[in-house]
Amino acid sequence: MNAPALSIPQLAPRRRRPLPGFGLSLGLGMAWLGVVVLLPLLALVWQALGLGTAGWLRAIHDPRVQSALKLSFATSLLASLFALMAGALVAWVLVRYRFPGRRLLDALVDLPFALPTAVAGIALTAIYSSNGWIGRIIEPLGLKIAYTWIGIVIALVFIGLPFAVRTVQPVLETLGREQEDAAISLGASRFTTLRRVILPELLPALLTGFSLAFARALGEYGSVIFIAGNKPYSTEIAPLLITIRLEEYDVDGAIAIAALLLAASFACLLLINAIPSLSAYARARRRHA
Repeated sequence: MNAPALSIPQLAPRRRRPLPGFGLSLGLGMAWLGVVVLLPLLALVWQALGLGTAGWLRAIHDPRVQSALKLSFATSLLASLFALMAGALVAWVLVRYRFPGRRLLDALVDLPFALPTAVAGIALTAIYSSNGWIGRIIEPLGLKIAYTWIGIVIALVFIGLPFAVRTVQPVLETLGREQEDAAISLGASRFTTLRRVILPELLPALLTGFSLAFARALGEYGSVIFIAGNKPYSTEIAPLLITIRLEEYDVDGAIAIAALLLAASFACLLLINAIPSLSAYARARRRHA
């Protein structure tokens, strides 16, 4: 009789990863992150800490600096709110409706990401100036947009709109319409369905989009300087004043303004990272209520 054949276990083929091991990948990634992002930021923080109390007080108590900071924060806040409302509406249309040109509209949302900001600023100025397509119509009515704070807000809405759309759109796609149909079948009105069903699910995405748009608008330079007019104490933004201070060899003043903008952007980043935890806590409270 023939001896039974021994079965040799088949070893699973080892999967080859396109990148090296975890340690090497993490080291390379952190090295690039440190050189490109962290090192310049640490240098700015170190320089800001070296200003001392007298340097900070001299830089912050300057009326021109205070005016520029107030203008930048106020216009960024208004532009982020407008971008959030318009972006949520655009995302709703793109997700819930099918119409000719929908893909083109979806692609145009990302245009501010690809368009150089200086080109956007020149185009907006050409449209809203006194001899532009829109400016020549509305300025005789007493409404001036170019070289005013209104023009700054429009430019910031232009560059902040994609952030609002791209943060809300994926949530709407995963949300579906089942919950809305269930609410309507139970007798809920459209406003009640929006307030009790849709908005609670969209709130984290809305807050994230607002924070991203605000942080982006706060440091915007290229698309604003052309339409703002750059009048001191009137339409001069904080990023432009940083450049002016450097041209005047006032490095301490430029560092102080840049550090304030960095702190505001970092606060927005912390808010964005805290939104998922806050949202989970709010949902748990609603379940137990």
